[in-house]
Amino acid sequence: MEEKKDIKIDNFIKIYEHSFVENWDLPALTDYITGKTSTYGDLARDIAIVHTFFESVGVKKGSRIALCGKDSPEWVLIYMATVTYGAVIVPVLNEFNPVDITHIVNHSGVELLYMSKQIWDYIEPASLLKVKGVLALEDWKVLDDKMNGELIRAYRSLRRRFNKIYPKGVRPEDVKYADRSNKEVVEINYTSGTTGFSKGVMLTGENLAGNVCFGRDTVLHFRNSRALSFLPLAHAYGCAFDMLTPLAVGSHVTILGKIPSPRILIKAMSEVKPNLVICVPLILEKIYKNQILPLITKGTVRWTMAVPFLDSLIYGKIRKKLIDVFGGEFEEVIVGGAPLNHEVEDFLHKIKFPFTVGYGMTECGPLISYTPWREFKVGSSGKTLPTMESKIESADPENIPGEICVRGTNVMKGYYKNKKATDSVFDSDGWLHTGDMGTRSADGTLFLRGRSKTMLLSASGQNIYPEEIEAKLNNMPFVTESLVVERDGKLVGLVYPDYDALDRLDISVSDLDSTMKNILDELNKLVAPYERLSKIVPMPNEFEKTPKRSIKRFLYTAK
Repeated sequence: MEEKKDIKIDNFIKIYEHSFVENWDLPALTDYITGKTSTYGDLARDIAIVHTFFESVGVKKGSRIALCGKDSPEWVLIYMATVTYGAVIVPVLNEFNPVDITHIVNHSGVELLYMSKQIWDYIEPASLLKVKGVLALEDWKVLDDKMNGELIRAYRSLRRRFNKIYPKGVRPEDVKYADRSNKEVVEINYTSGTTGFSKGVMLTGENLAGNVCFGRDTVLHFRNSRALSFLPLAHAYGCAFDMLTPLAVGSHVTILGKIPSPRILIKAMSEVKPNLVICVPLILEKIYKNQILPLITKGTVRWTMAVPFLDSLIYGKIRKKLIDVFGGEFEEVIVGGAPLNHEVEDFLHKIKFPFTVGYGMTECGPLISYTPWREFKVGSSGKTLPTMESKIESADPENIPGEICVRGTNVMKGYYKNKKATDSVFDSDGWLHTGDMGTRSADGTLFLRGRSKTMLLSASGQNIYPEEIEAKLNNMPFVTESLVVERDGKLVGLVYPDYDALDRLDISVSDLDSTMKNILDELNKLVAPYERLSKIVPMPNEFEKTPKRSIKRFLYTAK
């Protein structure tokens, strides 16, 4: 077994106290939309202004402050100001509907709410039960004051109060943040559950520092490195590795602040030239399906790839094209958030594209396993972190899938005000039951198969993982996305067709059934006999999704 590298876990809040002083004059944040850049010193000054406001309105250590709006430097500022003050941040995905936002704010006991004006238009102020005030995320203007005007007065006198405390401005020696134990909760992150219910994951300083210190010690980001942040910062994955880790080491983070369509993303990558790319599988899968697959299935290219030595020439050209797409100066692309399609993964490995796949969950803030791309094993989700343990609940963990269980530094404290849910995922030995099925090699490398809740049992007793069938189905022509469900003891594929592709080839809706029948025949050649579908049902609309863009499977499996 490979010897594990020790990761020193520092105090979460003190990490940033040190970083802001150490990197005072370096660029910290750039707003991609406006081009405005602030240094670490600027960020420290703005944090001091927010702290001054918190003190003037009676925010205490441990008070909960919610944050809801699109990614922006202002979003980063409020997050960092809250945790360094010693309060608890409650990031809320701005794609949640108003009812869910209100429930999360009330359930978590939020006192102060920072929210974008656009979202505030859809919130009923009277329904916010414990909130003392609401401020606009964009400019801190008071949107709702339940403190008899105290919030408005504090806002108006903020500059005067700040200048009195810092008559010479904020200097490095003024940066002194809250002294709080790593055992205390610093964030409550509400999952956007595909099972239909949101739970408040309590993440401690240790949980977040475990992720940040691992990223620092493995040099995912480094001083003066460049990062392009385009994943939702309210989600644990983007938060940990597009914001918290870069700001801990002196990286320069550019906040995209837009929906990362391929066109926008490619342009931004070429301008920022990030040193590390953090992405979800969907991005690589779209590039593969729309740009690479049509290229390698052309007659001449397919013939060339079958000839020894010529295939490596083609692969080299495709690899260079892909590397250029991501800015050309990155060490690796880390894929996480969901399993990567096996066909896409195999091809990327074949062309020696520098990518790796990690595994995590919000409950671990989020990282559980990761391996640098040069050591990455195809089909795996990386090696269990040095600060974590993993095991498989199976008689033969290396060969027979079982539920993945983890414990260690990154594992959450529990679900906020939900003992029943907490008790259901932790066993008496402190293992967190992830709900994911997989196998594990002797060195701690994890291989995911699917969710335990989605696993189906065939008539002959075989375990069927719908996600594996869906991965093959999604690579078929004219398929945008799919779900495999059980209907009357038979497997059925629900497919949202690629209507744009059908239109381009002048395939009418009346021909859709025969098109799907052809896809069904091709799919059933690729899967095991017990995995074959009985039919494919076209869906008229996209599947309903969570804000993380995961399909709400429970809405379709129950029908």
